[in-house]
Amino acid sequence: MPVPAIDAGVLERGGVRLAISGPLATITLDRPDVLNAQTPATWQALRHIGEQLDPDVRVVVVRGSGRAFSAGLDRRMFTGEPVDGEPGGLGALLSVPAAEADAKIASYQAAFTWLSDPARVTIAAVQGHAIGAGFQLALACDFRVLTEDAQFCMAETGLGLVPDLGGTLPLVRLVGYSRAAEMCVTSRRVPAAEALQIGLANSVVPADGLDAAVEALVAAVLKPVAGAVTETLGLIASAASGVSYQDQLALERAAQLRRLQSFAALSAQS
Repeated sequence: MPVPAIDAGVLERGGVRLAISGPLATITLDRPDVLNAQTPATWQALRHIGEQLDPDVRVVVVRGSGRAFSAGLDRRMFTGEPVDGEPGGLGALLSVPAAEADAKIASYQAAFTWLSDPARVTIAAVQGHAIGAGFQLALACDFRVLTEDAQFCMAETGLGLVPDLGGTLPLVRLVGYSRAAEMCVTSRRVPAAEALQIGLANSVVPADGLDAAVEALVAAVLKPVAGAVTETLGLIASAASGVSYQDQLALERAAQLRRLQSFAALSAQS
């Protein structure tokens, strides 16, 4: 069954706004009254955007409305109160067969994983708290620009849970096993200055400089030819996955030949 076209009403119900300007898409978590806490409706909206985003969009910026990026899961997910019209929150996963619960969590993960697709560059613009699911959403992006008051925290173990929205692999790739384990097990808060020092952040700016810093990064990302950026991101991702040196060399050769073939096709059309 085809996925319906993006509908603003669906996104608003999920507390998510989408704005597209040419090759740039800006996704805003828009529940500032609860510090952009996330629910299954948030993830449905994010997943839907990923499925339906126009291929001509080259850069996606993810940000939060108000004073926080995202404080993690909506508290109702832990209390058993109805969430998005469904009863039970996280506990409802125990009332269905294991395969169904697994599929449900996989659908939540899909809201995050499309952001790491090399088809486009993704940027997290982070102010204030990025906790739990908020931290994992920032980790799903290629780049992270932080304000000086930003804090990362993987809070799940403190709640008796585990990070399950795709954040553990990029965290280990960015900071290494020991640092990642310490952050996840202790649930301590990582301030922006430390995040920059250890490679979690690409840059840290004053709060009033976030928009300008993100705009400058978007402009820099859009300068190269789109196909070259996509191929390069794919190569970097394969290198980070631990392929052998010889396999990586082969991937580089294949990617370069595809770029040259693209140039040849353009010349033939002119």
